[in-house]
Amino acid sequence: MQNIAEEQTLEKVNVQSLARFITLAGVALFLPFFIHLQWLTGSVVNAILILVLFLVGIRSALVVALVPSLMALAGGLLPAVLAPAVPFIMISNVIFILSLDRVYDWSKNSDRGYWLGILVGAVLKFIFLYVSVSWVVKLLTREELAMAIVRMMSWSQLITAVLGGVIAFAVLKWLKRF
Repeated sequence: MQNIAEEQTLEKVNVQSLARFITLAGVALFLPFFIHLQWLTGSVVNAILILVLFLVGIRSALVVALVPSLMALAGGLLPAVLAPAVPFIMISNVIFILSLDRVYDWSKNSDRGYWLGILVGAVLKFIFLYVSVSWVVKLLTREELAMAIVRMMSWSQLITAVLGGVIAFAVLKWLKRF
């Protein structure tokens, strides 16, 4: 009986999707340990979130959306003072992915829908992160430090989300997914 259950489970596993998930999640997981440039790491991580969404699916993308900020904190890309903001960064990644997915589906899966989804997702991610991090950081730090942290979590998040969209679009075109 156990062998039948194992065989049925293996039949349901898409090995190609699993390999894509493991590879992309691995890059998102370990990149913050090696590259300490927010613009580059943020853009690549956002591209990975988008690639996982389009190549593996929404559930996998949501899982990957929760990991990079923890690794950025552990890897030193995020200052320790930003630790209380990590849950908000995770939620902003989820907002980005869900927004892109909904707008893309709503637009009948077109290139136009992709770019509209990237822009809507990036703006919503930016707004949520800016407001929430501003609030949290002002409660926990001195005024001058709070302003520096808020700047780090504001426009750069919008820009890296859009740049991630450009990178992911190029990869998806290359893979003939569009």
